[in-house]
Amino acid sequence: MAPAHRPRPAVPPPPAQRVLILEDFLPYRLNVLSARVSHAFARLYSERFGISIPQWRVVAVLGQHGTLTSKEVGVRTHMHKTMVSRAVTDLERRDLLARQPNQADKREAFLTLTATGRGIYGEIVPLAHDYAARLAADLTEADRAAFERILAMLHERSATLFASGHGQGA
Repeated sequence: MAPAHRPRPAVPPPPAQRVLILEDFLPYRLNVLSARVSHAFARLYSERFGISIPQWRVVAVLGQHGTLTSKEVGVRTHMHKTMVSRAVTDLERRDLLARQPNQADKREAFLTLTATGRGIYGEIVPLAHDYAARLAADLTEADRAAFERILAMLHERSATLFASGHGQGA
């Protein structure tokens, strides 16, 4: 079978020093790792409880903090308000969380887990701890300390870049 012929690019490729190797680009590598880790964990709870990653994040943050508004959930989970809204609506429909109108501001509501939601949270937490332990099982204490230090540094630096506008489009 003859190889497929690709059309010649209209513009020649940039010089080698200007080529971005996507697989070596730190933001891309972090994103791939994050997606892989998140989806592997999601298999554990989605098969058992039928909840999505955004729904789990809402359950997790409410399980941790008790009562929050949708806006607070979005800030704590770094999810867009549309994704939070869909997750909250689905969880409310399944009786896993309840909304309580904010009497001081009718535009927002307080969200809390129902007894069923707290039960699911209580069952997933040990799975989460076990998954995290298995994921990091090959790391030494020195590796863990270095990793935590590097994560903190990257988190702080990315926040600085984002605030200054230099993180746009990365």
